[in-house]
Amino acid sequence: MLRAGRTMIRALQASVLKVGRSDVALLLVARGLRGFGDGFAAIVLPAYLAAIGFSPFEIGIVAAASLLGSALFTLGIGVLAPRYELRHLLVFGAVLMAATGAGLNVEQLLWIIVVGFIGTVNPSGGDIGLLIPLEQTMLARGVADHQRTRVFARYSLVGALTTAAGSLAAAVPDALVSAGVGRIMAFKLMFCFYAVLGVLSALLYRRLRRTPVEHRQESTPLGPSRPMVYKLAALFCVDAFAGGFTVQSMLALWLFERFGMSLSAASVFFFWTNVLSAFSFPVAGWLARRIGLINTMVYTHIPASCCFIAAAFAPSLTVVLTLLLLRSALAQMDVPARTSYVMAVVTPAERASAASVTAVPRSLASSVSPALAGILIGTAFFGLPLVLSGGLKIIYDLALLYTFRHIRPPEDSSGPAA
Repeated sequence: MLRAGRTMIRALQASVLKVGRSDVALLLVARGLRGFGDGFAAIVLPAYLAAIGFSPFEIGIVAAASLLGSALFTLGIGVLAPRYELRHLLVFGAVLMAATGAGLNVEQLLWIIVVGFIGTVNPSGGDIGLLIPLEQTMLARGVADHQRTRVFARYSLVGALTTAAGSLAAAVPDALVSAGVGRIMAFKLMFCFYAVLGVLSALLYRRLRRTPVEHRQESTPLGPSRPMVYKLAALFCVDAFAGGFTVQSMLALWLFERFGMSLSAASVFFFWTNVLSAFSFPVAGWLARRIGLINTMVYTHIPASCCFIAAAFAPSLTVVLTLLLLRSALAQMDVPARTSYVMAVVTPAERASAASVTAVPRSLASSVSPALAGILIGTAFFGLPLVLSGGLKIIYDLALLYTFRHIRPPEDSSGPAA
């Protein structure tokens, strides 16, 4: 495990050093801090809520409120981004992250739902939240077409590696309990650390260079690209709704409920799922250069969804974990390809709005399904959330391929057709 940790740190350092621009390096480090916090929060949150007496349905409500609030805040950011300096909005988001960690120390259900709604805690452990479209827009500025997918793959790599490290940190409460700390207090200390990571991220964002006034004025609401962006947003909505059944918090709860998996074992498992996802991102960049962005999204996503469906019927924990690990090696390859595709097919002035408009439906749609998953986990067939998630994702992939197979970004112009 220590060897894997050293490998992860070297990969993170290499990712930062390969990107020459200081602003991009700052964004990658801040993404890493947030990823670490998301990694342990997504696992610790359901364990904490269960420990203070919440039912699976109530835990699903908290996850749904978090995703819904994230969607609405991201939509607001899409409206504000063309009018304000992105650096200031990033600092605001990081301060909100710090406030979220502090707010989770209260044990009342209504208060935690409110904190989840207005805060930044990420039950999916993935790339959602109001800071994501802001960072994506800043990364896309000044990057040549042929470099954009590689930069976004690196950005996703940093996020996934640090999320993996954060997943390992989810075992810290068990260690604190062994040292004599109360279990509830151990969980609360983790949320305090989450708040500290938010403060550190804010300090990094403050060091970003000011955006020249003329560049700020280049950002506009959606214009000529509106129909295409709306189609993409609608399809991403289907994908996110499907994914909401198996966000990391609910998947952890499913493993806790069905197999009695311990928090320490879950932290190690999710560490490896995130590591596999992380190292799939550079592969996605390599694959996209050869078969195109849309093909990369679809041809890696469908096998991953099949693994999810198979896991629902698997007879033992060993088989389930094997299938979920295989899925993790494939399922996230679409992330850098999807981001790069959106940035490529809209005009540069529309990028901030396009990033927000395509991100908001993902959070809105995924905010509904965790509560449904909480209900389904309590039924006779524990695996129903996984079946629904995998089946809907396959429908999304086929629709995406059919609708956008002939719309290629500049760097795909000579690639093979779908």
